[in-house]
Amino acid sequence: MLHEILHVMEHAVIDTVKMLPFLYLAYLLIEYIERRHGSRIEKALEGGGHWGFIPGAVLGCIPQCGFSAMAANFYASRVITLGTMMAVFIATSDEAIPMLLAVPSKWPQMVVLIVVKIVAAFVAGILLDVVLRKVLPASLRGGYTGHVEEVDCHEHHEEKQSIFLSALFHTINIFIYVFLFSVAIGFVMEWVGEEVFTAFLANMGVLQPIVASLIGLVPNCAASVLLTQLYLSGSITFGAAVAGLCSGAGVGLVVLCKTNKSWKQNLFIIGLLWALGAATGMIVQLFAL
Repeated sequence: MLHEILHVMEHAVIDTVKMLPFLYLAYLLIEYIERRHGSRIEKALEGGGHWGFIPGAVLGCIPQCGFSAMAANFYASRVITLGTMMAVFIATSDEAIPMLLAVPSKWPQMVVLIVVKIVAAFVAGILLDVVLRKVLPASLRGGYTGHVEEVDCHEHHEEKQSIFLSALFHTINIFIYVFLFSVAIGFVMEWVGEEVFTAFLANMGVLQPIVASLIGLVPNCAASVLLTQLYLSGSITFGAAVAGLCSGAGVGLVVLCKTNKSWKQNLFIIGLLWALGAATGMIVQLFAL
């Protein structure tokens, strides 16, 4: 038993420590973009009107949870449309991009992931704000009323710390998540058997993206860490990872449920996000991207 524990811990430490330099550089870049260009990004979302899903899809790819939270608050105040918010939610990657940046061999898949998420966000925005605009109830489609209230999930340390310390804070935080999930996955592989665990997920076939999309709905960066770690370990397909990361909106869903008073609308939006994520993942899996 002790030998197995030490074996799993050793592999988890080696795998996660190798990611640290890349992870820190990725968060350093993210902190720079967020501080220098955050206000411009907010104005682009607010002023997008019917076509707000275009900047929403592109800007949502910046890997931090603040934009999804901001989009949820904008939608609850009816400043942006449903399509714009959904575009931000689908494009949001939370910690997946920094984790994939930390593994150079996966950079091509990271580029494909970003492109797929932007395309899926565009499609969702067009469907909700253009094609189905007259079908959706006015109270659901949103836009053009209310006042902006900024939301930044990192404000508790951002103003007091330098950009280098903030990047270090995020790196250590995600390092702990990655390490814990690596240990958990390692124990599962060790006790259940890698072949058994992988076969279980593989036998789910088309259901794998559906289940992954459900995992993505967990309103925490831990979900994106888990999904990315499962993909990097070969336990789930790229399509399943895409499904979960498309439905993963970080803390955006928490902010939505807190600020948008209609629970029926919130349930519809959550269900729609799950369906869009699952559908995107299955399409990716079908074409073996």
